[in-house]
Amino acid sequence: MSKVKVTDIAKDTSKSTLHDFLSFCGKITDIDFQEEDQHKSAIVTFERPSAAKTALMLDGSNLNGATLHVSSDAEHADEAESHEHPSPVHHIEQSDKPRAGIAAEYLAKGYQLSDHILQRAIEIDNKQGISKKFLSYINGLDSSIGQRALGPEQTISGKVQSTFNQARERAMSINEQKGISKTAHEYYSKALASPVGQKVLSFYTNTSKQVFDIHEEARRIVDQHKSRRQEASSTAPPTEGSGVQSEPTTQAAPTAA
Repeated sequence: MSKVKVTDIAKDTSKSTLHDFLSFCGKITDIDFQEEDQHKSAIVTFERPSAAKTALMLDGSNLNGATLHVSSDAEHADEAESHEHPSPVHHIEQSDKPRAGIAAEYLAKGYQLSDHILQRAIEIDNKQGISKKFLSYINGLDSSIGQRALGPEQTISGKVQSTFNQARERAMSINEQKGISKTAHEYYSKALASPVGQKVLSFYTNTSKQVFDIHEEARRIVDQHKSRRQEASSTAPPTEGSGVQSEPTTQAAPTAA
């Protein structure tokens, strides 16, 4: 278990609100709230050191109008990985994701992270690299979708790198003929099967990126969730007496399963 201390929490911030905010970093096992004169503080315990390290990245972030300070007396390092060739991975935890990807999820959810924090996420990924477990997962996903849609030895990202128009037509054809968009409920699957599949794959598998790239991925996450909600609304039976569809809300990409 790995702990961080969060101080200068707004007085009106509840334990569940703080939990929701920090759960993007990884699994939380305990939050010990402490009342202070003007603010609150909390000791947050994460299941994995990598999650605590991601939480430290959020030092200076804003929650409910207050600037949070996240610190720790201990140094939290990412778990050592085996040098053996990784076996196929079909499940990842939130804490397995690249920090830049997690930062994009925060922005997509509507949280405000400064460009300084986004740059910090990029620097951690540059220093630590992308976890082998996540790389195995995302590359396997790209390959499995490509094989289902296009045949053996094919990947979605490899097919959408020619030109934008060709990529768009190909992706639309794949979706219509194979039903990929309708059956792939998880963000990565749908994003890889989209006309920007190669960009998405590159974002999650390469450490060379800029702050702009995180903002761009956040917009893709938002657009994907809007599209999913609109599809759900169009296929759902109309509610009696209601003639207006409400504007869909957005949420961060879920932990992949």
